[in-house]
Amino acid sequence: MSYLIVGLGNIGIEYADTRHNIGFMVLDAWAQASNIVFSNNRYGAIAECRYRGQKIILLKPSTYMNLSGKAVNYWLQKGKIPIENLLVIVDDLALPLGTLRMRRQGSDGGHNGLKNILDVLGSMAFTRLRLGIGDAFSKGKQIDYVLGTWTDVEIKTLPEVLSKAVDASKSFVAIGPERTMNTFNTK
Repeated sequence: MSYLIVGLGNIGIEYADTRHNIGFMVLDAWAQASNIVFSNNRYGAIAECRYRGQKIILLKPSTYMNLSGKAVNYWLQKGKIPIENLLVIVDDLALPLGTLRMRRQGSDGGHNGLKNILDVLGSMAFTRLRLGIGDAFSKGKQIDYVLGTWTDVEIKTLPEVLSKAVDASKSFVAIGPERTMNTFNTK
């Protein structure tokens, strides 16, 4: 059985340490902890590993956030991976920093990366892991906030958040989304 774990973000140095790139950051934390490296491939950077006997493809799309569906669809097809074995990791403004929320399916929640994946795949039947980035911005400043860099206080909490997200992603592979939600969804 194979799994595709996708961390959403934008490529380019100007986006590297932004809140919108927390999906990339989770996969980078996984790769670093597992001593695996990403290589540039079609539509994204790919790293492959195994966890509890399962083959996992980690994907950081190079298509930019709003066109992530193209990369996700390509790697699902190439790996012959069923949609229920897809996990997409995204940032979420509606959740406080440090909050994790896994859901088996649902809407895009206003997230353009998820919207494009839903449009391209024509299905909501995949699991997503939403990571809270907070909403400390004034009216009309949402884009600046999402594409802004982390504050010093936020940076101190990130290692724990990223580690918890890696653990939740591995749990998704090992025991499935339902049991993982019971363990990792935080209030």
